[in-house]
Amino acid sequence: MYDPGQLRTFLAVAQTLSFTRAARRLGLRQSTVSQHIRRLEEATGRPLFTRDTHRVELTEDGEAMLGFAGTILTAHDRAAAYFAGTRLRGRLRFGASEDFVLTRLPEILESFRRDHPEVDLELTVGMSGSLHARLAAGRLDLVLAKRRGGDTHGELVRQSVLDWIGAPRLRLDPDRPLPLILFPPPGITRARALEVLEAHGRRWRVACTSASLSGLIAAARAGLGVMPHTRALIPPGLVPVPATAGLPELGEVDYVLLHGKGRGHAAAQEAADALASAILAGGDRLHRSPTDA
Repeated sequence: MYDPGQLRTFLAVAQTLSFTRAARRLGLRQSTVSQHIRRLEEATGRPLFTRDTHRVELTEDGEAMLGFAGTILTAHDRAAAYFAGTRLRGRLRFGASEDFVLTRLPEILESFRRDHPEVDLELTVGMSGSLHARLAAGRLDLVLAKRRGGDTHGELVRQSVLDWIGAPRLRLDPDRPLPLILFPPPGITRARALEVLEAHGRRWRVACTSASLSGLIAAARAGLGVMPHTRALIPPGLVPVPATAGLPELGEVDYVLLHGKGRGHAAAQEAADALASAILAGGDRLHRSPTDA
């Protein structure tokens, strides 16, 4: 009933909230993207998006289709691989940003391992900046991480707003330096936060530095200060800092998939392509904590 190509287009638009960005991701013309969405809406008999010249948003039925589309495409790809008789093999070195520790990314990886048992998947979890460096050095085959400011490389998975977050009862004194909870360099959110504060002339001090997201969360829950974090991935027990605190906006951040360059093994390239497809198909699971399921 539902065409896989149209479902992939739907997921791309739902994850980027932009017909233009979805077209770039899929290598299609924007008119083709619009046609796919129109035909899918005709097949469902329901509008899946509300859109005007400035914004694209999912309808309630679009939110429902988001879950169905991932499930349908996963089953479709699994069946296609089975009947094609192709079995992926080899070593795949995958790096994922710390941000995704609390999401349902493990479910996507578990499904990938089940579908491709002969792939030796090696997972590295770290800061986005470090993962970029490891990829450039040829030590990773595929990376899911934040994109550096001004960078255009990578396949967009989702875009999200950055927020200042902290403990619910945290009180900030506007006359004292802002206490910050940050990843160490070369953290991308760290760099963004410091650039924004400097641009607005806001004094700051580092209250906690940790290379572990768990360490940062613990410090924030203890009320040591505020941390910049993706709005869609706010950990339990922490909340956005109220606008009344007068903190400058941090803007948006892109999460992208990046492939290693100059890969010498075709097996690794095929495995990386398959995992990238699985992550894109399951992109709706990358903003929900397992406790929210």
